[in-house]
Amino acid sequence: VLQEHEFERVGGVKSIKVDIRVIAATHRDLEKAVKQNTFREDLYYRLNVIPVILPPLRERKSDIPLLTRHFIERFNRQKRQNIEGVSPEALKYLVRYHWPGNVRELENIIERLVILKGEGTIEQEDLPEKLLGSEWADMLPFVDIPENGISFNTAVSEFERELILRALNKTNWVKNRAARLLQLKRTTLVEKMKKIQLNRENV
Repeated sequence: VLQEHEFERVGGVKSIKVDIRVIAATHRDLEKAVKQNTFREDLYYRLNVIPVILPPLRERKSDIPLLTRHFIERFNRQKRQNIEGVSPEALKYLVRYHWPGNVRELENIIERLVILKGEGTIEQEDLPEKLLGSEWADMLPFVDIPENGISFNTAVSEFERELILRALNKTNWVKNRAARLLQLKRTTLVEKMKKIQLNRENV
C-alpha cells in the first residue's frame, strides 16, 4: 500500500487504488533500530518521507502554559469541573519541572488536579510533591546514564565546578560577591577553587 498505493481485499483478485497519507509517530530511534535489525529497513525508508522531529517537553518550556490551559479546558468539560486556571507561582513550578514523562505526564497531572481541586485556581500547594521539589532540576544538565554506568563523584565535581564558574562570571570574578551568591564563606569558596584548580587564566 505504501509503495504502490493499491491493495487487494482478502480473497479478492482485483487491485484497488487508494490515495492516502500515513502519519506515523514513535519515541524510538528508528535509525538505530534499523542498524540493530529490530526494525525493517525497507519500511523505515517508505515511512521516512517528511520527518518531523518534535523535541521533548523539557526543551519546549514555552509550550507548557499553552498545554496546561488546553488540558484544563478539556478536563473541565469532561469532568464537569470549574477550574479557572493556574496561579503564576504554580505555573513557575510546572515550567521548571523536567517532565521525564513528556506531554503525557503533564496531561495526567492536570487531569488529577482538575478532579481533586474541582473549582477555583490551581495553587502551588495543590501541586504534587515531585513538582515542588524540582527547584534545582533545571540547574542540572540532563544526564543520560550509559549502560556501563557513570561516576557519581565525577558528575558531582563537574557540577560544582560549573556552579562556581557561573557565580564568578556573574560577579566578574569578585570572590566576595560570588561567595554570597553561593551562600558560602569567601574562604570556603577560595578553598574549593584551589581544589579544582579554577582560576581566571585557565578558563
